[in-house]
Amino acid sequence: MIDEDHPRLAVVTGASSGIGRAAAEEFARRGWSVALVGRDPGRLAEATSGVRAAARGGTVTAYTCDFAVLDEVRGLAGRLRADHPRVDVLANNAGGAVGRRYTTVDGFELTMQTNHLAPFLLSNLLRDRLAGGRMVNTASAAHAAGRLDPADLNGERARFSRFGAYGAAKQANILFALEAAGRWPEIVSAAYHPGVVRTRFGSDSSVVTFFYRWTPFLRTPAQGADTMLWLATEPDTAITSGGYYVNRKLVQPSRRAADPALASALWEASSSAVGL
Repeated sequence: MIDEDHPRLAVVTGASSGIGRAAAEEFARRGWSVALVGRDPGRLAEATSGVRAAARGGTVTAYTCDFAVLDEVRGLAGRLRADHPRVDVLANNAGGAVGRRYTTVDGFELTMQTNHLAPFLLSNLLRDRLAGGRMVNTASAAHAAGRLDPADLNGERARFSRFGAYGAAKQANILFALEAAGRWPEIVSAAYHPGVVRTRFGSDSSVVTFFYRWTPFLRTPAQGADTMLWLATEPDTAITSGGYYVNRKLVQPSRRAADPALASALWEASSSAVGL
């Protein structure tokens, strides 16, 4: 699967902070090459410096991209393709939740675009580079509260709520991995729940920010990244492609997130939405 003469490459989105940065640093410590993807140039530069300090032989590169703009995602894919003939792991980790309905320049609800449509597009554009490798989607237990409707990706038929939109997007992350396992047999695909992690999640809300800053016993970003790293590095025989994992264990997601018909419908709707 891997050319041992060259360091393996992990592309980590949402790598400027939190789980993504922790994962990027650990990949680098293990001798991997790492491509960090982030939206904010300043925070991305700071994270890249930290990852380079941890590196043990691999290269570390940074790519600025705002997932709220699909043309930037297409540009990112082009740059990654030009720089890297092979991607061993694509960690689709970027995302978040916002407190009000916001429509992107592409015409989609922001939460669904940044958490699902943008990584769906990026993964499709990198598919040939990922052959023989892994795709790992950062999902959430919040998916169980989602009511994803492939015919209404913008959620216009229901009243908007931060956690309703987020739950639907996280449901999409799991369904994407499930469907990819069947459509892309050359790639091992999985989704996972990182736990409740002390990160910048929901930073536009003072209430949510207070929760993630002061609630005791939340996981550290490194602890949240553990299952991602495990899924990225275990032998193929240890991973069920299309599976959903919690604490390194294969678990059954909600009924909707395990529905193959819904997964297929989401794939078709997503392909149409991003112009594939």
